[in-house]
Amino acid sequence: LAAEVFGEETELAPPASDEVFLRRVWLDLVGDVPTPEETIAFVLDESDQKRQQVVNELLDRAAYGQNWARYWRDVVFYRALDERSRISKPAMEADLTKLFNKNTPWDRIAGAFITTRGDVLENGNTAIVMAQDGRTEETAAEVSRIFLGIQIQCAQCHDHPYDSWRREQFHELAAFFPRVGVRPVREVTKRSFTVIGNDRPGKRRPNDNSNRPQSEHFMPDLKDPDAKGTKMQPRFFLTGDSLPLGTTDRERRQQLAGWLTGSPWFATAMVNRLWSELVGEGFYEPVDDIGPDREPTAPTAVKLLTRKFRESGHDIKWLLRTICQTEAYGRSSRPRRGPVDTPFTANVPQRLRSDQLLNAIHTALEVEEEPSRTGEQRVFRPGQRFRARQQFGEVFGFDPSIAREEIGASIPQVLALMNSPQVNKLIVSRRSSQLQRLLQEVSDDEQLVVELYLRWLCRQPSDEEIAQAVAHRQLVGNRARAFEDLQWALLNSAEFQHRR
Repeated sequence: LAAEVFGEETELAPPASDEVFLRRVWLDLVGDVPTPEETIAFVLDESDQKRQQVVNELLDRAAYGQNWARYWRDVVFYRALDERSRISKPAMEADLTKLFNKNTPWDRIAGAFITTRGDVLENGNTAIVMAQDGRTEETAAEVSRIFLGIQIQCAQCHDHPYDSWRREQFHELAAFFPRVGVRPVREVTKRSFTVIGNDRPGKRRPNDNSNRPQSEHFMPDLKDPDAKGTKMQPRFFLTGDSLPLGTTDRERRQQLAGWLTGSPWFATAMVNRLWSELVGEGFYEPVDDIGPDREPTAPTAVKLLTRKFRESGHDIKWLLRTICQTEAYGRSSRPRRGPVDTPFTANVPQRLRSDQLLNAIHTALEVEEEPSRTGEQRVFRPGQRFRARQQFGEVFGFDPSIAREEIGASIPQVLALMNSPQVNKLIVSRRSSQLQRLLQEVSDDEQLVVELYLRWLCRQPSDEEIAQAVAHRQLVGNRARAFEDLQWALLNSAEFQHRR
């Protein structure tokens, strides 16, 4: 990568400090932050292998699977057609958590999403089809975008304006999905949907892009929308491999899964997406709009990573471990580069996803979660309920596939952290609160400043930061109120809400 990208005059960012690296790798791999004790132990560890060791340790934690399950949940559902599809989120998150923790190969995970059938409350693999309401063309487009990083849907109504994909190629891909549908579960005691594959679908009007299965897919006639259109043979656009008309739904989707996961672009899409998530900039930007007509940054590096990822058997932990050991990942962070600047000279700060932010708040305040009555949402404890994780995500969530420069703080986000009475109950010094306990245990003001910085920012404060906090304590007079103010400031800081 260095030989391919950097010139002699390139100024590379220095390696990140131990404190920055530890917080970064915790957020990236397990979606949480280390405790003060874990931060201090890591900084004091003199082993030259400690960064590699912490990566291996985090990949073995149960929180690793949940963190990445939530990431892919957001990838799928931020492009959902219907809010009713939300009911399939818990199953997807639960199933992916188990699969990631077992280190199930990525090609097997993707294949299960493509070939899925079953109840959306019980089978997490149904998430993509459910999110697209079982619609033929939308399901095909999402399968291509998510697993290949190719937005071939731009060729749905005309040849692709920027790439070489023709309109016929999109509809040939859609021809793998016409027999797929979503149906309500008709039980008195259960409200759900099921993904079906129907090889004897009923008749429907031509070009009716609904979730009702039909035998074959027809490409609409743009000049005559009422015409039946052209019957399309299932054909995979990257290789030209095809199936005959009349092939069963099960065979169509199983064969597509094999062709798709066997394509080098399947591995490249995953390499590019995870590199972008961890380093802050992908080889291709945005991460879900790549393909043979696009030129990547550092093509030799991405080809090598793609080949090694395929040789590993699409081992996701291998890929994450490899990226985390690169110099590009371990460098200090700098603001996102300009279009003419050299790429990968530094890591890039990224705004925390909603689940990462919520977990970091929990850890800083030593707050645990417990299931709600439905078991599908989780709430704060102790004290009154804060807000369900799902509701928190509605305020702070974003689509992980969009370019990071498009993500910024919103007024509802600022108000939620600054004015929320639920957050206030956790921040202020009250009986049995975390701050009240710290005020009693740590009598020295400077030591308490250090403790709060370690909890909120996972680092020691500078001498200037200590002096400012102590001066504020003396100005306010009331010790509890002064340190409440400090907690508010740390919670609402850009440093806390980003991963550097």
